[in-house]
Order: sequence, then structure tokens, then C-alpha cells
Amino acid sequence: MYDAFILHIRQSTLLEANKRYLLACSGGLDSMALAHLLHASGIQLELAHVNFGLRGEDSDGDEEFVKNWAQDRSILIHVHRADTVEWADKNGISIQMAAREIRYEFFEKIRRQQNLEGILLAHHQDDQLETIFLNLVRGTGIEGLYGMSERRGWLIRPLLPFSRVQLESYMEEVKQSWREDHSNASSDYKRNKLRHSGLPALYSLEPDTRQNLLQSFARLKDTGKAFTGLFEAWKKEHVREQQGMSFLSYKSIQNLPGAATLLYFWLRPYGFNSDQALALSKCLEEIKPGRLLRSTAYELSLDRDELILYPNPVEFPATELPFGAPSIELPEGGYQLTWDGLPKEIDRNPANAVLDLNCLEFPLQIRSWQEGDRFIPLGMQSEKKISDFLIDNKVPFALKKEVKVLVSGNKIAWILGMRISDWAKVSPATQKCLHIQKR
Repeated sequence: MYDAFILHIRQSTLLEANKRYLLACSGGLDSMALAHLLHASGIQLELAHVNFGLRGEDSDGDEEFVKNWAQDRSILIHVHRADTVEWADKNGISIQMAAREIRYEFFEKIRRQQNLEGILLAHHQDDQLETIFLNLVRGTGIEGLYGMSERRGWLIRPLLPFSRVQLESYMEEVKQSWREDHSNASSDYKRNKLRHSGLPALYSLEPDTRQNLLQSFARLKDTGKAFTGLFEAWKKEHVREQQGMSFLSYKSIQNLPGAATLLYFWLRPYGFNSDQALALSKCLEEIKPGRLLRSTAYELSLDRDELILYPNPVEFPATELPFGAPSIELPEGGYQLTWDGLPKEIDRNPANAVLDLNCLEFPLQIRSWQEGDRFIPLGMQSEKKISDFLIDNKVPFALKKEVKVLVSGNKIAWILGMRISDWAKVSPATQKCLHIQKR
């Protein structure tokens, strides 16, 4: 196995002879086999061992075993004794999760302190298969079939191509010992049940089952990578980003094979799950504008011609605008206010408003529009519901919630950024006006 290990780390360029690494070493078969292989191959390393204090004398025995092995070979070792139960209680997590957090936090701390090239983990082929099947049980989708990576950030796993049987054979060949964690024989944990019962039963179906599974998962991983590339190209072509929102036209996704999967990969960074993506794909069979899907921080609305994704609207508190105020700040930006005679030129910018000052009742108020609000649009004689006005002007559902109005007394003088009321317009009789200009 030694020759196969050397060939693997050279071909994969996982490790460099002139670099120094931190090996996470429990004292068990996996980490001790990796320690021997690394030491024999001349890779520079330091050891890190965590005593979780969960198995009494056995935990202390593991610590002593690893320390002696390192000292016999003049290898620097870092030991951390942790109160795992207290950590779990304090953070409201399981003992397993607490142990995971403790060890990775400790490993990263040592890596930074010692300026080491990476953290070496002794996960092997059997661990990989167990991880993939556990992911399948949890319903993690195609990415769960990828399993563990040989390199992810600072974490490096040089033993993934090798089985536990190969590691045992190597350790027996070099006449080296290791510590057995008797809790691994228990069936209290899902992984142990899978290791001792589930996978052996599966492997017994055919002589080549194990290898066939590995090859199938490798092909699925490659398929997943290909899909990711195709998805990114599709997203770049069809998803439009504008003003903090994302737009996807129905024609770009309707009747497309795998539409639910495309929707899921688009929406999952925003907190949506696969069930929501599937439900959305079914909604596209019969479009009903106004439907909403929500995640913790985002909303997705079905508009007339497209899907619109945007952050959850923040409630806008009504804001008073006193007479003579020089400016006002709103979530969408600031406005400059001029209280004077008529502007030299007519301001036709819909973002701005010019209002007859004598028609206004102070203090003015800026608030979100409400169902039932009405106003008289400039150039018209009769009232119109603001909801109908927004529909007529094809304001997307996602943007309707952001629409604000300027209220004078109990009347709406201006729909901000869109239209003033006819009764508030300047006329030949106007002596002074309020000019509101978007910065």
C-alpha cells in the first residue's frame, strides 16, 4: 500500500515535500495508518489530538498512545482536553456535533498558529461510502452523492482511495499497533448501523458491488459537475438582475425538462427548499399572478409575465414632512425640497414633483399606499383606485409594496415617482410651490 499511497499523493498533488502539515490523530487505525505512511514518505507533519473525555480511562489511554508515538519519532504534538458534554449543553447540540465543532476549531487554531499548509484527515473509502449513503437517507439530493472531497479549503484527505481492509493489511505488514474505540462497535448511531449491518448486506449481493457503487457515484459526481456548468450558463442567459431583484420569464422555464431542479438550484441560495421548487414548477402549469412563495429572507412572486425574486419588504413607518424641511431621506434614496416660486423650467421627471403650496395642508405625511386609497391622477377629473392605477401602469407585484404616497390632510397629493394628483398641480394662479427632487 505504501507505493500506492506515494503514487496517489504525487499524481493528485495533494501534498508537497517542502510543506508542513497538521495531522488530526485519534490513535485509531485510520489516523495511525496515515501517520505511519506520512512519516515513512518524509512528509513534514505535526500531530493534533483531542481528548473528548467521553470514555474515561480509554480516552486518556488514546492520548497517551498518540503522545508516545509522536515523541518516539520527535514529532511535535498538540493536545486539547475538552469538556464535550458541557459544550453540547451550552450550545444545545448533540454530543457528536459538539465533538465535531471542538476538534475542527482546535485544528484550525493550531494550523494558524503554526502557519501549516493544511489539516490532514484520515477518512478512507469506507467512510466515503458511509457518508454518501447517509446523505441519501437524509435526502440531500445529487450533491449528497459527491461525498467528501480530497481537498476542501485547508482540509485534505489523502486516504479516500483506500479501504479499511487495505489500511489494516498495511499496519500488520509494518507491525504497527493502534487503539480500538469500542464505541465504534455499538449500533446506537446511524453510521455504525450502516457500517455493521446495512452496507455489508448490500456488498453481499454481488462480488463487485462495492467497486460498482464507487464507479457509479464517481459518474454521478461528474454528471453533477456537468449539470452545474450548464445551470450556470442557463442562469446567466435567462435570469435578469435589476435593482436588487431577480427576474425569470415564464417562457424560459415553462415546459423545460427538469424545471423543478433548475428552479431549486436558482432559489436555494435564497433559503427556498426543494419542495417549494417542485410546487413552483407545478404553479407554472397554470399561471395565477399574485401567488407568493416565501423563505426566511426572500419572497418570490408570480407576476404577469415572469417570476420576481426580491428581499422581504421592510415595513415602512409613516413619516411626517413638516413645512420648510430642506430634505427627506427614504429607503429608496433622498429628496431635496425647495419651497419657493415656480421653477424656471417645467420638471417633467416622474421621479420629482412640483406641487401648489397653497393647496397643501401641513404637516404632510409619507406612507405606504393602502388598499382602498384613491387619488385624482393629473389630467383627470375623477378619482381612481391606486390599486387600479398600479395595474394600468404594469407595476410588478413585487414593487407594489414599495410604492409610497404623499398625503395632505386626508387626500393623496402624489404617488412617489409616478404621478401627482390633479388638485395639487401648479396653475397660472400658483404663487409658491413645493419642488421635490430625487437626489
